[in-house]
Amino acid sequence: MSDEEWERFLRDAEAGAGGAPVEPSARARETERRLRDGAGRPEGWRTYTPASPRPRNRTGWYVTGLVAAVALLAVALFPQQIVGWSGGDGGQDAAPLAAETGPPQEAPGAGPDGRATLAEPFRGSPAARWADGAAGITVPAAKATGWMDAAQVERALGRSRDFLVAAGLDPRVLRGARPTEAITLLNPHQKDVQQYLRTALSARTPTPDTDPLLLFSRFRPEQTRLVGDVVKTRGRLTYREGKRGAVEVTADVTFVYPVTPAADDGEVIRTIVRRQIVMSWDDPDKVVTEPGTMTLLSYALDMTNGGCDAPTGYFVPPFGRAAADDEGATDASRQVDPYDRTEPLDPSGGTGTAGDGCATATRS
Repeated sequence: MSDEEWERFLRDAEAGAGGAPVEPSARARETERRLRDGAGRPEGWRTYTPASPRPRNRTGWYVTGLVAAVALLAVALFPQQIVGWSGGDGGQDAAPLAAETGPPQEAPGAGPDGRATLAEPFRGSPAARWADGAAGITVPAAKATGWMDAAQVERALGRSRDFLVAAGLDPRVLRGARPTEAITLLNPHQKDVQQYLRTALSARTPTPDTDPLLLFSRFRPEQTRLVGDVVKTRGRLTYREGKRGAVEVTADVTFVYPVTPAADDGEVIRTIVRRQIVMSWDDPDKVVTEPGTMTLLSYALDMTNGGCDAPTGYFVPPFGRAAADDEGATDASRQVDPYDRTEPLDPSGGTGTAGDGCATATRS
């Protein structure tokens, strides 16, 4: 009997043929009973009974999936922190440090062994593990403060960082060009700052009080050339409610510029600059200002390898023989670690202040 006939026989035996009730034969009844009870079933593909499946323990998979999801979310939200945990030797490909989100408790550790080269300008420096450019300036979460709601505070923080980028990272400004983009963010009605800008950017021999380096990073292109396109940075913005409900933003950022002589003789040194700038985003109903501009409340500079003589308006790295002259101008009794960000910046002194001699940098 073929398979089709067998199946038809079983259906007919169960439902009856021709649409009318038919008493099955004794053989048919016996066959149906045996099939129903599973007795006497021959072994073969038609009678195969699968083994009872082993119960699956899904808990392990759920836990594994949850851990993986949390890990992916953490990498997405805090990439620098996660990468920073992996360590590294601090070389050119070293994992970056976690972002600076609070006052540092200690100076950074020693950098990798070796001297800076054109290929690895940050070798031998803790800055090898710092972030590049604007990525190293931490911007906090915004919340309603003073006269601003949360969205306005967020814009003020973004423009504050834009000012730091335009003043300290713009390639054109670094080569000595006028810092036009940075100036557009300054309140044009703030008379003392406007006077400072006119004097600082036009005087051939600026004074310590009118030195453009207080706000802007500049090198003479005929003397100095930046090595590569990367400037390492580390720092953060903080904010609070200031006078008359203003949002007062404080920036504390260190910039590390690898430079070589314009003649390109292979020598590489690093000019290290730390700036603290306090900016006030004023309520236009209470202070005369223009939309999108801020008032400067204070600004201070500390620098290493930027020149120990009288201000010139440009950083003057001590290449070659100038390095020995700079050593003679330094004050050995005052030693400063330019990478140490644990103490507030002293506006009256620093490793690059002219006058009674520069402090001695413990490393660069």
